[in-house]
Amino acid sequence: MSLQSILGNFALILFILTIATGIIWFLDVFHFSRLRRARANQALAEFDARHAKLRADGIKVDDSGRSRLEAEILKQPTWIEYSGSFFPVIALVFFLRSFLYEPFKIPSSSMVPTLVIGDLILVNKFTYGIRLPIINKKIVQINDPQRGDVMVFKFPKDPSLDYIKRVVGVPGDKITYKNKRLVINGKELSYQPLPDYLDEEHLSYSKQYLENISGITHKILNDERAPAYVQNPDPFPMHEACSYNVEGFTCTVPAGHYFMMGDNRDNSLDSRYWGFVPDQYIVGKAFFVWMNFGNIKRIGGFQ
Repeated sequence: MSLQSILGNFALILFILTIATGIIWFLDVFHFSRLRRARANQALAEFDARHAKLRADGIKVDDSGRSRLEAEILKQPTWIEYSGSFFPVIALVFFLRSFLYEPFKIPSSSMVPTLVIGDLILVNKFTYGIRLPIINKKIVQINDPQRGDVMVFKFPKDPSLDYIKRVVGVPGDKITYKNKRLVINGKELSYQPLPDYLDEEHLSYSKQYLENISGITHKILNDERAPAYVQNPDPFPMHEACSYNVEGFTCTVPAGHYFMMGDNRDNSLDSRYWGFVPDQYIVGKAFFVWMNFGNIKRIGGFQ
């Protein structure tokens, strides 16, 4: 693993910080604090003995320095104090991000109009099963991804990158994309025309439809200027499960894999180009926009 990939892996950085601060906290509680206590007791005993001798000699002494001496010896070194303070915070963040919910930022327009650039979303990390952080190994099975789910996953060509697309095909499905219409296991999905979608950034319009996939309705976009066929797909693993033609493609989803597509159908690099997503690359199910600093009206759930 390169230094660049390590620095780009926030979960790994959090894990290392949790372990490091946890070790320091543990050593302080069960070792360093006891050493400081022993030194403080010895220093106080010597302090009391000196003052007792002075009193015996008839000399008046001031005992106010005793508590100050004890506090100075018992005081934690700065590096231990900060580590102990940060440990519970870092550990809590690591637990929440690893097993419950993780925030992501939408970096591209491949999921427009469902998700737009700048959306800050929450991803449910446990709905598809509990996985060990860092290695992403599933240890508890809960649910499987369903058609229509918006899912975050590791990019098969570069697992250090997180991608977000919609689940179109589950293991065993036969997916046909013909003239920009999806057919799943021989059944064509329904498409309800909607008013054209205005891309305010590029000042262009796209055809907009309400697609129904396994009972989940969501909006998709089609660019009439873009061809229906897939241009230059990669030679991805198990590419023999797919066949391409001028009208689109047909793929049979292998066991343990998923077929993903963006809602912005003609502006999305997805499974059509780089292939299937293996189960071990699943991160979680996206379900909520918690902030968009450019448009707070974006806040809310989505399908």
